[in-house]
Amino acid sequence: MSLRPVRQVIQPKPTIEGAGVKLQRAFGFGKTKDFDPFLLLDDFRNDNPADYLAGFPWHPHRGIETITYVLAGSVEHGDSLGNKGKMTAGDVQWMTAGSGILHQEMPKGDALGKMHGFQLWANLPSSLKMTSPRYQDIPSMAIPEVTDDDGTKVRVICGEFWGKRGPVEGVAADPNYLDIFVPPGKKKRLKVETDRNAFAYVFAGAGTFRDASEGQPVLTEQVLKPFDPAEYDATNHSLVLFDRGDEIVVQAGEEGIRFLLVSGRPLEEPVAWYGPIVMNTQDQLRQAMDELRAGTFIKHG
Repeated sequence: MSLRPVRQVIQPKPTIEGAGVKLQRAFGFGKTKDFDPFLLLDDFRNDNPADYLAGFPWHPHRGIETITYVLAGSVEHGDSLGNKGKMTAGDVQWMTAGSGILHQEMPKGDALGKMHGFQLWANLPSSLKMTSPRYQDIPSMAIPEVTDDDGTKVRVICGEFWGKRGPVEGVAADPNYLDIFVPPGKKKRLKVETDRNAFAYVFAGAGTFRDASEGQPVLTEQVLKPFDPAEYDATNHSLVLFDRGDEIVVQAGEEGIRFLLVSGRPLEEPVAWYGPIVMNTQDQLRQAMDELRAGTFIKHG
């Protein structure tokens, strides 16, 4: 076994998207090669309805797949093909934009006004950029959850893990998308195929993803303060980008740690990117923008 070293720990950037939704952007619009085939990860987590209710009104997508995972509240969606639906806590929607779609996503909080979810963008290979759009709406009950002997819990959204296969199928990036909780103080080794790019996004608790053989936290202070509480290098909202290897090691802190673990085989294709449209060349981007203005953007309906 070869341990994947941590290449970088990244703190997300506050971002405003849509009609004024405040969110945290873990990565996006940069480092495309490091995360290939993934393009962007947004954490839309908010307790103030004024910061998210305006939502994401009608906007186009082409050349990508968007994966929305809701943890609290709900998201209503509709598109130019007449599709409508609503995601609630635990649900997933995997949308293949393909040749182009216009859609909207409108978040609503739970009874306490809390809204939480993630949106991940996966690139499509050049051969599928102009494929027909499609949806996979996955209710929470259809997502398998596995619990190991030490209390570690894994929801398998896409891909295969610990003998369970996620319900999302036929995705070009062939990703593994896992929601993992490791209990307080536990150390866990998790396999990730060597030929995949991989990252973890921590959204509850804290821990370290470095090979701490004695289960010790990696301190972030330059000067060790032995009487201060341990400061873990991967806290809530941290994104951990891994280097190559076939497994990762996570050491949970005193509150445990919950994170998304996402991996996929890189496409290694050129990326031309403008907002929600991702193609391979600038000429293809210009064509998409011209079609939007001309009203010929939708190719399949």
